[in-house]
Amino acid sequence: MKRKLRMGMVGGGLDGFIGAVHRKAAAMDGQIELVCGVFSSDPKKSKATGDSLYLDPSRIYSSYEEMIRAEKKLPTDQRMDFVSIVTPNHMHFAPAKFALENGFHVIIDKPMTLSLAEAKKLKQVADKSGLVFALTHTYTGYPMIKEARQLIKSGKLGKVRKVYVEYIQGWLHAPLEKTGQKQASWRSDPKKSGLGGALGDIGTHAANLAEYITGSFITELCAELNSVVPGRLLDDDDMMFVHFDNGAHGTLIATQIAAGEENNLSIRVYGEKGGLEWRQEEPNTLLLKWPDKAKEIYRSGMGYTSDASKQNTRTPSGHPEGYLEAFANLYIAFAKAVRDYKPGKKIDPVKYDFPDVDDGVKGMAFIEAAIKSSKGKQKWVKI
Repeated sequence: MKRKLRMGMVGGGLDGFIGAVHRKAAAMDGQIELVCGVFSSDPKKSKATGDSLYLDPSRIYSSYEEMIRAEKKLPTDQRMDFVSIVTPNHMHFAPAKFALENGFHVIIDKPMTLSLAEAKKLKQVADKSGLVFALTHTYTGYPMIKEARQLIKSGKLGKVRKVYVEYIQGWLHAPLEKTGQKQASWRSDPKKSGLGGALGDIGTHAANLAEYITGSFITELCAELNSVVPGRLLDDDDMMFVHFDNGAHGTLIATQIAAGEENNLSIRVYGEKGGLEWRQEEPNTLLLKWPDKAKEIYRSGMGYTSDASKQNTRTPSGHPEGYLEAFANLYIAFAKAVRDYKPGKKIDPVKYDFPDVDDGVKGMAFIEAAIKSSKGKQKWVKI
């Protein structure tokens, strides 16, 4: 396939946040171009967004059904190749299912669906289609997260014993949703966000990051979920103990009410021989800790890093890369899989190194297990 991949988008209007991030990330490496979209449930807003992106007016649609049906009718050298879904959570399942059923690959924002039941249904559709399906757990795209994963996989730290992962934000320390702010409003609405607030928004990122780096899965948890801001309908402050399938134990914290914090995601992993630490707000640095020698500072772009890290780095050392580049790494991996796709032959997401539909199901199972633990008498809940 000697051309750019053609992307259609569902969601991502001018008044949103994540849609613009997806568009910039997809375009970064010159492999993907946006050709069509339905950017809002309001046709006027959808048109305004499409016009601002200089799209062909005939390919700015009023609904995802209209877009998918119309694109399917176009010649193969014109129609979109895949759909990027960047809507609030309640509008993930239906367009993803419809796209897959009509032969289009899908890349979708997390959490994958509104509920575990929906996630399991979507997995069935995705598996039956054989098409490429990616889930944008952004933080797995950072070069030094790739490095951390390789270091643990190589046995440099020994068997993993302890994992501490924290995602600490402060932007919802006050009832911002009552001001009409769009991002806060839908995230605080159970009908649009689902069962989890901070749990679904950032807790799933923390859980996915811990599993990705360690190569182990969370098997059970004991959670306390709180709604600290008066009148808030969903959790905004969560903490839990977690057990992994390799025998490691850990803690996970996800809060959006830590006033003064920005996007403070961090992880510490300790094995039999040593430990490592990474912070999202300083993403180009990975710290290694040893009991019998000085700490080591690994930096992205350096010659001593692993191939996995190097392959996800664009600039020489000392030229900072961040969130958009990590996001773009997921898109470029997804694009490679789409290019290699052959009907009837399932793509292995592990080979291309991006989160997939199985990660989406795990995320929803994690959410429902944490809620069950927090609300019920049985505190340790298996996932």
